[in-house]
Amino acid sequence: MSTKPTIFIIGGTGAQGIPVIIGLVQDGAYAVRVLTRDPNSRRAKHLLTLSPDVSLIPGTFTSEADLRAGFQGCWGAFINIDGFATGEAMETFWTYRCYELAIECGIKFYVHGNLDYGYKLGGYDARFRCGHYDGKGRMGEWILSQNASNKKRMKAALFTTGPYIEMALAPFTPMAPRVEVDEASGEQVVTWRVPLGEKGGVPHVSLDDCAYYVRWLFDNPERADGMNLAVAVDHIHYSEVASAFEKVTGHKAKHVDVDLEMYFSTGHWGMTASLPTGYTVDSTSPALMNLKDNFTGFWRLWQGSGSNQGVVKRDYALLDEIHPNRIKSVEEFFRREDDKAKADGRGSLWEAVANPRPILKIHQDGSLRSAQKGRM
Repeated sequence: MSTKPTIFIIGGTGAQGIPVIIGLVQDGAYAVRVLTRDPNSRRAKHLLTLSPDVSLIPGTFTSEADLRAGFQGCWGAFINIDGFATGEAMETFWTYRCYELAIECGIKFYVHGNLDYGYKLGGYDARFRCGHYDGKGRMGEWILSQNASNKKRMKAALFTTGPYIEMALAPFTPMAPRVEVDEASGEQVVTWRVPLGEKGGVPHVSLDDCAYYVRWLFDNPERADGMNLAVAVDHIHYSEVASAFEKVTGHKAKHVDVDLEMYFSTGHWGMTASLPTGYTVDSTSPALMNLKDNFTGFWRLWQGSGSNQGVVKRDYALLDEIHPNRIKSVEEFFRREDDKAKADGRGSLWEAVANPRPILKIHQDGSLRSAQKGRM
């Protein structure tokens, strides 16, 4: 058995989990034990190639026996439950149990993968009710409320993210780009049709930066104890996204602001608006939100958060202190993605967007499409 600290991870095969694991094992400082429903999946097998310090444990976070087996003997835990699999109600229950079982099994430092509790931050205004955000944020607050009485046994922190900026380049996401043809010139134009309003701003998060931030939490448990490390690149308006894309690629791009009804009617984001938020949720459950209601609150959060002065805020001075080399603008992110596209044979950022790859696990493994097909 490894003598280095071992971290038990839930959510390790997801878009965020993979860079988090890379950040933990790339220099040999930590070993990780990853819970996975399918150890033979492409993503699970990929994790094993990262380092001999990565191990897989088959199971599900909806089994107490599997959770105990995962926590047992580990020093730390990074728990990022897939709310799009469970729905808000089940995520709430299993977050309680993960935290409690972590203490039972002797975990010393616990990181909860978190999202902003927008409903509360917005003054409990129903306009900002977004189930998959509130489910995590509500439980994050509960974890920190327990921390004072439990810290002698287990320290805890929150890692609060937001929409990945990579989603602005990928298909089947709430902010998926489309390559359209300008009727007047016949030119191809990368277009983002999103309901952000004139003064909105999305606190987009870089997945590459997640690796650094989570590593920092585990490297600094004394300072991180009780902290809500809420991260972002910047509060970004999609006019900035289009401008930066043009500057980096030389190809035309634009943002078209649409209202919410127009946004949902186009269906280009790959989801059926009437279906439940949570692809395993019982469609008759009184606890469910449908995707339209959920993502209405999602976009209203960002409509009300422009310039880091509204509902959802970030402490960018703190982020600069913790991660001086973090990505700080959408243009910087696009330049890095352009370099990556050239390095991996996709040509350029422009060609990568014209021939996009899914970024989210639910689209790469087909679980969302299968669930939607079964409900139609």
